[in-house]
Amino acid sequence: MSNQQQLEVFSPYDRSLIETLPFMDEGQIENALSTAYTLFSDQSKWLPAHKRIAILEKVRDIMEGKVEALTKSAAGEGGKPYKDSKVEVLRAINGVKIATEEIPQLMGEQIPMGITESSVNRLAFTMREPIGVVVSISAFNHPLNLLIHQTITAFAAGCPVIIKPAGTTPLSCKALMEILEEAGVPEGWVQMVLCSNELAEKLATDKRVNYLSFIGSERVGWYLKSKLAPGTRCALEHGGTAPVIVEADADHEDMLPLLVKGGFYHAGQVCVSVQKVYAHKDIAKKLATDMAEEAKKLKVGDPLKEDTEVGPLIRPEEVDRVEEWVKEAVDAGAELLCGGKRISDTCYAPTVLFNPPEDAKVSTQEIFGPVVCVYAYEDREKAIKQANRLEYHFQAAVFTKDIDVALDTVRKLNATAVMVNDQTAFRVDWMPFGGRDASGEGLGGIPYSMHEMTREKLMVFRSKLLP
Repeated sequence: MSNQQQLEVFSPYDRSLIETLPFMDEGQIENALSTAYTLFSDQSKWLPAHKRIAILEKVRDIMEGKVEALTKSAAGEGGKPYKDSKVEVLRAINGVKIATEEIPQLMGEQIPMGITESSVNRLAFTMREPIGVVVSISAFNHPLNLLIHQTITAFAAGCPVIIKPAGTTPLSCKALMEILEEAGVPEGWVQMVLCSNELAEKLATDKRVNYLSFIGSERVGWYLKSKLAPGTRCALEHGGTAPVIVEADADHEDMLPLLVKGGFYHAGQVCVSVQKVYAHKDIAKKLATDMAEEAKKLKVGDPLKEDTEVGPLIRPEEVDRVEEWVKEAVDAGAELLCGGKRISDTCYAPTVLFNPPEDAKVSTQEIFGPVVCVYAYEDREKAIKQANRLEYHFQAAVFTKDIDVALDTVRKLNATAVMVNDQTAFRVDWMPFGGRDASGEGLGGIPYSMHEMTREKLMVFRSKLLP
């Protein structure tokens, strides 16, 4: 993909070379850090709220005029089908709007005084200030919208931010940087870097960094956290296994398209995609069979074609891995209901497995591919325990018409969010979003990220004229 001097960006579908971009060296990374730190250290250079609002309003206007170009860029480099990439671009534009509207909400509160003898003659209140330099390391699967959550949030909160996009999908970031420049973002407030993993580690762990936003693998995320400078806060978003509990009374017709979309959206390369469906034994086989029939109808292929529903995996090596995992499960006794084969070096057929062994990789790890496993259960409590036994806990779901069962399942599933009668990949950009345990730390969601990228300062004013 790259050498020490340059980054080659390939189409994940046909592996054609899209563009070559220069890698930055250690001196350039130091310059980016120094620039960001200097801006934050001098409060006279801070951008007032009204200026940030005006700039972001212009950013949104410019993006609205570039929807088609941004969609094709995201689909071309990331492999998410055109129609889904367009949804992502529109979400990103709305995300800028959400961030803009959240700026006035970054406020403190009055702290009561005079309620003890020692606190009389005092007035106290808190203020919210930017936390400092933000470094954001992003992932490939939402090459534009993730940038809004990791970059626009920091700028909106008043922080200088350095963004390192995924090496496979830097072009959406490049396009956003051009938009920010056109909108009038002052030099140095949002900087894009392309560099080796070694330099990215030095960047993230530098003592001048106050906040790290990381979206990517569990191994890298926890490693970086262990290396952070004292006082650096972080948000880590890793993978999940997205368990779904389906009771016998679930609305089959309503549920089916939701599970299919949630499982095969972006070829399953989403941290909260439907992967493991635990269905009551009375309906499990029918649900699995019907999901397989719907999966067979999905059009797999070129993400730039408007009728494509499932695109490629990000790298051919991922196709190899998914193929190996599925073969392992089938050889060990899983029933293959559809798929189970590669379509090309870059595409894998949407696959549904019924009752794979509990110790198979598809059962114990995040699949991150177009594979959904359906397991039959007799006892819901045992199904919940099976879902909870994995170390990844992000978003989950339950389908049932019984509100008591729904609430009980929500309470018992180990997850940061549980959807009732909806698929696990549901998300709007103003809701809290993030993993717990091995799946991550901290919360995303635009208002929540902005809040985390600020910190409180307390002022206590003493006067004999105060009560």
